[in-house]
Amino acid sequence: MPTKAHAQSIIENLKSRGETVSVAESLTGGGIGHALTQIPGASEVFIGGIIAYTSDVKVNFLGVPQSTIDEFTVVSEEVAVAMAQGALSKIGTTWAISTTGIAGPGDYMGIREGTVWIAIAGPINQTLQLTLDSGREGVRQGAISSAIGNFARILSYRNN
Repeated sequence: MPTKAHAQSIIENLKSRGETVSVAESLTGGGIGHALTQIPGASEVFIGGIIAYTSDVKVNFLGVPQSTIDEFTVVSEEVAVAMAQGALSKIGTTWAISTTGIAGPGDYMGIREGTVWIAIAGPINQTLQLTLDSGREGVRQGAISSAIGNFARILSYRNN
């Protein structure tokens, strides 16, 4: 199922349950929020997001502890989870989706280019690590597609 169909499913499922979603995006630079807001009716369930491209924004706007970044780096499961939890807390939604990773070019602090962490926080919490070999834009698009697809599956599963 393509990203647009997953986004449509997300909007419909959230609307039917009266739930909301926010995003905290780093390497995807607002791409998840953009994909969701392409769907008519998204304004009923998509509240907003924070593009936390730098560590300072992760710390100061999402409340990610600097000690977590220092210990695990910004490209880690721990930071992805803290970003999603920060979005839940700061924006006040039922769900939050976060992304962090290295789109490239090149590796970062010994972490391979194409490494991505996605966290979904809410009634169900999930993290996903990806290793993508598709160039900068391919990594970003792969992260967006994976985040939206996984969130759509979680919501679909909860409906059954």
